[in-house]
Amino acid sequence: MKITGRESQVKAMKSLYKLDKSYFVAVTGRRRVGKTYLVDQVYANRMCFRITGIQEGSQSQQILNFIQKLAEYSNIPIVSPPDNWQQTFILLKTYLQGLTKNKKQVIFIDELPWIATARSGFIQMLAHLWNDYLSKEKHFVLVICGSATSWINKKIINDKGGFHNRLTHNIKLKPFTLAETKAFLRSKKIKLTDNAIAKLYMAIGGIPYYLENIRKGESPTAAINRMCFSDTGILRYEYDNLYKALYDNPSNHEAIVKALATVKSGLSRLDLIKKSKVNAGGPYTRAMEDLILSGFVIEETPFGKKKRGAIYRLTDEYSVFYHRFISGQKKSDEDIWQLISQSQKYKIWAGYAFESLCLKHIKQIKKALGISKVYTETSSFSHKGKQAKEGFQIDLLIERKDKAINLCECKFYDAPVTITPAYAKQLNHRKSLFRTASGTPKSVFTTLISNQPVTKNKHYLDAVDNVIELRELMG
Repeated sequence: MKITGRESQVKAMKSLYKLDKSYFVAVTGRRRVGKTYLVDQVYANRMCFRITGIQEGSQSQQILNFIQKLAEYSNIPIVSPPDNWQQTFILLKTYLQGLTKNKKQVIFIDELPWIATARSGFIQMLAHLWNDYLSKEKHFVLVICGSATSWINKKIINDKGGFHNRLTHNIKLKPFTLAETKAFLRSKKIKLTDNAIAKLYMAIGGIPYYLENIRKGESPTAAINRMCFSDTGILRYEYDNLYKALYDNPSNHEAIVKALATVKSGLSRLDLIKKSKVNAGGPYTRAMEDLILSGFVIEETPFGKKKRGAIYRLTDEYSVFYHRFISGQKKSDEDIWQLISQSQKYKIWAGYAFESLCLKHIKQIKKALGISKVYTETSSFSHKGKQAKEGFQIDLLIERKDKAINLCECKFYDAPVTITPAYAKQLNHRKSLFRTASGTPKSVFTTLISNQPVTKNKHYLDAVDNVIELRELMG
């Protein structure tokens, strides 16, 4: 079965069949991004043992679950269940030693962070199994998986103990791009326009589990209404468990996410601490590290500033959409999203969401500009007005190694775009203000990124250096 949008990962995972040694693989990525599906599809015919942890399960529940699965695979009943993980792993090793060595045998431990309860000894026993037995053989692939990416980074990938430098492959799954989303929907015989796909993406992102629920013949408005606002919609209550499934104490994570969801251009550390009311120091630092490692938040250094001036942005589309529209929404009318999408609140959100979409497609933007092979750095730029000087904000700036800078204007429209004299004047004025405020000696280009075609009239020619249309982000 062809897996849409994961070609490089599938190739890397299958390549392990051919090499004459054992491998230890971690598959990481946020919740619902398709980690389990990928492993199950690629290694379906090689699985010799597969276990999924129990969310919030006790040590005894995890051991019983593990032993039951071992009995299923080995066809040997466990008469006396073990009391601890050391006894459990002795039974697992005995089973593994009896398997044929003529093909790769895959051991898949899914939701590892749920299994490895505090002070249970599971991690130590797993490390011992790898170091003492699996790594010395040539026919095993040990695959671990879990949505708590930060946990796996700390306990496995960056471990200073038994797992130090033991991981051979880290397969990272990100949400689909626009092009991958389009291909995924096409694989389900769902043919939507680029604009329709963008509207879906802006609300729920490129998360395969969410996209799987789009129905053939359904408009984006109808799909969002059903999934996000009906009482039985999969995204109506998804947020309640999104962060709880990833972190043991998610209150600080949720407070940070909520604070970032309601701002347009991100927040500094001090502003975020003040707005979220999360205690500075350890509590904030740990939660922020978790959110960055899990791919929900990005840390961005504004143009011309050092790391201490970093800005934090929430990049998870569904979390933003939830706090903007779903949270506190008591109505479940069949046309509630149709009504909301006519409001000013929607227009403000759409502008923000399209900017966020563009930030995730820098590779495609560079290709459209013809600078794919030029080294670039992306950032934002903010200048506060003082007295007679004007303040302004640039949310996406591409600084190039070829001594040029693209000031990107990301605009989401309902109809084809015509540059008016007033808009042209505004764009030229912003470029002039940036030159003065930044003091850059580089060439500065105004780049308009739009979901709609742009009419190339004289005002466009006077103010815009490059235009990138939505279809180019789909490539």
